[in-house]
Amino acid sequence: MRFKFGLRAKLLLLSSFLFTIPWFGYQYVWEMEKYLRFGQEQTLVGTARALATALHERPKLFNNQASFLPNVEQGKDLYGYQLKQAIQLDGLNNDWPNVEERSHFYGQKQQLNSGVKQAPSDLNFTAMLGKYDKYLYLFFAVVDNNINYRGKNSRSITNNDHLEISYLDQQGQFNHFIISNKQAGWIDAYKVNNTDHNVPKIAKHIQGTWLTTPLGYNIELRIPLTTIGDKLAFAMDDVRQNKHTLIGSADPSNADSLGTILVPSPEIERIVKGMSYSNSRIWVVDQHGRVLASTGDIKKADGVWQRSIKNKQANSWLGRWIDNFTKNYLHPLYYKILTKPPEDFIDKIYDAGQLQGEHIVSALHGKAKSQWRLTADKQAVILSAAYPIYINNKVHGAVIAEETTNGIRTLRNRALEKLFTVIITILLIGALVFFIFASRISNRIRRLRNQAEHAIDQYGRIKAEVIPSTAKDEIGDLSRSFASVVKRLSQYNHYLENMSSRLSHELRTPIAVVRTSLENLSLQKLPESTNAYIERAQTGINRLNHIITRMSEATRIEQMLQHTEKEAFDLAKIVEGCLQGYQQIYPDIHFRYEKILSTKEKSTKEQPANLVGLPEHIAQLLDKVIANAVEFTDDEKVSINLSQHKQLWRLTISNNGMLLPEKMQDKLFESMVSLRPQDKQNQPHLGLGLFIARLITEYHHGTISAKNHFDPNGVTIEVNFPFS
Repeated sequence: MRFKFGLRAKLLLLSSFLFTIPWFGYQYVWEMEKYLRFGQEQTLVGTARALATALHERPKLFNNQASFLPNVEQGKDLYGYQLKQAIQLDGLNNDWPNVEERSHFYGQKQQLNSGVKQAPSDLNFTAMLGKYDKYLYLFFAVVDNNINYRGKNSRSITNNDHLEISYLDQQGQFNHFIISNKQAGWIDAYKVNNTDHNVPKIAKHIQGTWLTTPLGYNIELRIPLTTIGDKLAFAMDDVRQNKHTLIGSADPSNADSLGTILVPSPEIERIVKGMSYSNSRIWVVDQHGRVLASTGDIKKADGVWQRSIKNKQANSWLGRWIDNFTKNYLHPLYYKILTKPPEDFIDKIYDAGQLQGEHIVSALHGKAKSQWRLTADKQAVILSAAYPIYINNKVHGAVIAEETTNGIRTLRNRALEKLFTVIITILLIGALVFFIFASRISNRIRRLRNQAEHAIDQYGRIKAEVIPSTAKDEIGDLSRSFASVVKRLSQYNHYLENMSSRLSHELRTPIAVVRTSLENLSLQKLPESTNAYIERAQTGINRLNHIITRMSEATRIEQMLQHTEKEAFDLAKIVEGCLQGYQQIYPDIHFRYEKILSTKEKSTKEQPANLVGLPEHIAQLLDKVIANAVEFTDDEKVSINLSQHKQLWRLTISNNGMLLPEKMQDKLFESMVSLRPQDKQNQPHLGLGLFIARLITEYHHGTISAKNHFDPNGVTIEVNFPFS
């Protein structure tokens, strides 16, 4: 579909260059935002530097052995995640956050007694650790297809499936514990030593639950942080046929083989908590990127700009009215273009145990650096700044400060809102004036176009006048010119329409004189050689008389239709009566007639095809169409169908033969249009037969059309009359 580029669109296009003004303002605000981002970046680096300064040269804050290791081994060097709430000791992991991300898998690769001959075992488990308040929580999800509980009367706590946990306390003493249950439920914890496992002591400070699962069992427990130092190991022992399969983080029977454990430092958290009022999120990590302390909420870390915007309110009633109007009506428009800072977003790094990033790597190598990143859901932009922490001139950690750009984005949006409100108001007023002016011009042109279209029908006849405009501009001149042209065309068309009747009247007298003279001449005794000439002259006179009769027929029928009263008749009876006559007129043609009329209320009596009009002219319509079909049929067959279709009586006449050209199907019913080839022109044809059929159809408020049909090829003429 081709787009119409009207006057209004052209004027709006010409005036659209004014919208470059807000575009330049928009670019200016974007440049200001870049400077604000740079300022926020420098401020955040200063925040990280200030906190790092408070942590410099304080080794007691980093006395955990894990913080001084050159490397950490996954699965052996453990980390206790900071929990937001206490864990319910029920053996289920539904109150542990981010289970899949924080769990570590232990399988056959972590087998501790691989050199000992063992029974086949499918033992594997996942473990995770967390810290809340004064406790260290541990959760083990064990996969074991054969659980071997301790016997009810058994004194041994190691000849069955059990959990071993060992750690160094805060005084550096080695502690070894075995969790060995007789059945699922509250755990039985025992403290043992390496020399005599047969003298266990109940460890009441270790509490938890042993829960049977479809895959094996879960063990959930907690240990007071006051009893744990910086080394810990655990292992699962699967006992089958007095053979042990031991899988865990490290060998729990030897103090030298224990792995390390790192939990968020309470001392560092107290120092960092004071920085939470800086409206930033703060992290402190060791040299391995593991979190020692954190504070602040990234969703509230908007920077100082956001607070200043929130505290700024309009004082005057006009300012408040403008703010309310902008908020209620203009904001939906503005934020089709602008991006509104999200109130909620997803940041997977939040509450993580180990942080990563180029800025953190750079800080741990002694160079402060900042970095911009998108959140996981791409809803917010977060600025992170990292600064190294020095102890004895070596980097032992880093401070990471984070803020979102929501404050800057809000400040930018407010500036753009004011800019757009002022400029767009002016531009809209100007555009509205242009639009009203263009609409008035286009409406006047459209009215002139409609008058011109309605003045001439689809067949080119003048049926109405164009009312001239009284306006004194160019469109008024054009309207008056159209009115004058249509009036002159109407007079000329009237002259052409009446020419055939005048010609037929003027030509009949000389034709009658010639015919009389030929008749008198034929009565005289003339040589036989002249009879052929007289006969040819008689044939020409008859042919000329036939042409004149056809020329005046259309005009005569049109005049008769205008002055004849209508009457009700049965269309089916007219068709059937005419067909009886056609069978006698065209004895060589086979007429096939089919009538399909609907019945009402299951009555077997057919409803009449009632029509209001002129039955004799309907018969004349049939004469023209049937004659046309008979002339063009190739197999001497003509099909006539009368049926009811929705609210119409449909009459179709079909013949098999020559197809109509595609471009002539719509012009076939115009005056003086004939498609007869030379071999079918037995008598003169002026192309008025189907034109007369169209006049009769339109008089009865119907439609007539012609279309090709195939297999076999031919033409079908369809006539539709509305119900009377």
